[in-house]
Amino acid sequence: MMSKQIALVTGGSRGIGRAICLELAKSGSFVVVNFRSNKKAAEETLEIIHQAGGTGETICFDVANQEETGHNIEALLMRHDAIDILVNNAGETADSLFALMSLEEWMKVLNTSLQGFYNVTKPILMKMLNRKRGCIVTVSSVSARLGQRGQTNYSAAKAGLEGACRSLASEVARLGVRVNVVAPGLIETEMSQNLPKEIIKQIIPMGRVGLPEEIARVVRFLCSDEASYITGQVISVNGGMI
Repeated sequence: MMSKQIALVTGGSRGIGRAICLELAKSGSFVVVNFRSNKKAAEETLEIIHQAGGTGETICFDVANQEETGHNIEALLMRHDAIDILVNNAGETADSLFALMSLEEWMKVLNTSLQGFYNVTKPILMKMLNRKRGCIVTVSSVSARLGQRGQTNYSAAKAGLEGACRSLASEVARLGVRVNVVAPGLIETEMSQNLPKEIIKQIIPMGRVGLPEEIARVVRFLCSDEASYITGQVISVNGGMI
């Protein structure tokens, strides 16, 4: 069991984010569930946490909006003094062939993933460095290394996140902060409901798609003392795709 810690999970209201929130709560953390617009889903996540005996709260801000994010994180840090665990899970898709992709579609995905990483991580990291402890886990994707047709923007954003986290890990390792990445494959979420799973299963050695809980358990491990000597790593959870 982890000691009582404060964890912020961006994009925590549904899918993988919800599973991560619940896993961290069950491990003893007070979980702050971030959402952009779906307040109902965030409240449902919080209720699931409470039903499991955990504690937490919700917070609304768009990670892509630096000013909005900054104000909310400042208020959050005033309430809780510091964030012990940060999970950068918020993501965006806007699929299109690159030749037909609009600048808006390109920037929408990069702003949420890459700019959002900067907007959220920097103010929280400063507190972690002052206290000489903290854990940051970013959720990437198999798409960072296995290019997907129609997802040039998404692949670029996720690959950028992996590079950023590797560099950041090397900067802060001696200062007590660990930074890692979890890269899921195809997972049972709302985002994957319309994909041709029977065809996709054929390229997954395990022959099935993954569950959000299988991602969440890896995130929980990386945030725990059991992973105290792990930093700067990208952990693939994809059924053996690559």
